Amino acid sequence: MSQILDSPERRPPLRRRLAVHGALAAARLIAHLPPRRIVSVLRFLRHRATPATFEQALTARSDVTATSTLCAGTYCLQRSLATTLLCRMRGTWPTWCSGVRTPPFAAHAWVEAEGRPVGEPADIGSFHHLLTVPATSPAPQGH
Repeated sequence: MSQILDSPERRPPLRRRLAVHGALAAARLIAHLPPRRIVSVLRFLRHRATPATFEQALTARSDVTATSTLCAGTYCLQRSLATTLLCRMRGTWPTWCSGVRTPPFAAHAWVEAEGRPVGEPADIGSFHHLLTVPATSPAPQGH
């Protein structure tokens, strides 16, 4: 794994890495909140963000996993939160998701964009959504 992180082709440029570190720090704090509070915080933060495209969300996720060894591994909640927050810092919002599957039981958190899971393995379809925070719809234009 360290070979991937040390590869200059995979690491985002310094300017983008600084934003990633900010998103990671905030995600670390938010991840310690109860689920209801996480959803409340995310609903507040999504205000006025446009829906992220699949490519925008994938770029954010790649930046997060290339910068954090924890998020590149099994820390799915922190990874999904950091990806969502990084998208928000760039003016967009993916759909943040959390869900479970049975059997065997497993919980997972991820992001979706354009109706597709971003950077997730094929078995993500076996998870049932429990919590989602999609982008808000743009306000209708006045008549």
